[in-house]
Amino acid sequence: MDFTVAKQKFAKLNCTILGVSGDSMQKHDKFVEQKNLAIALISDEDHNIAQSYGAWKLKKNFGKEYMGIVRTTYLIDPQGVVVYVWNSVKV
Repeated sequence: MDFTVAKQKFAKLNCTILGVSGDSMQKHDKFVEQKNLAIALISDEDHNIAQSYGAWKLKKNFGKEYMGIVRTTYLIDPQGVVVYVWNSVKV
C-alpha cells in the first residue's frame, strides 16, 4: 500500500501522523520539499521527545558506543496513551 492510500485510511479514522527527528526545521523543510511529504515533521534537536518515549538509546556500531535515536513507531490514542509500539523500524 502506498503512503497516499495509507494516509487516506488514517484520515478516515481521524488519525494524525507526525514524524519526529533530531534534524533541524531547515532540514525538515528541505526533506518535505524533496519528498513531497504531506505529514507534519517535528524537530527534536535536544532529543527530549525521543528520551521521553524511550527512543534515545545507547547504540553500538563497529565497536563504538554512542547515544542515538532508535527508529520507533508509536500508536497513541486520543487520551495520549501509547497503545502499541513498533521497535527498530526499518525504512
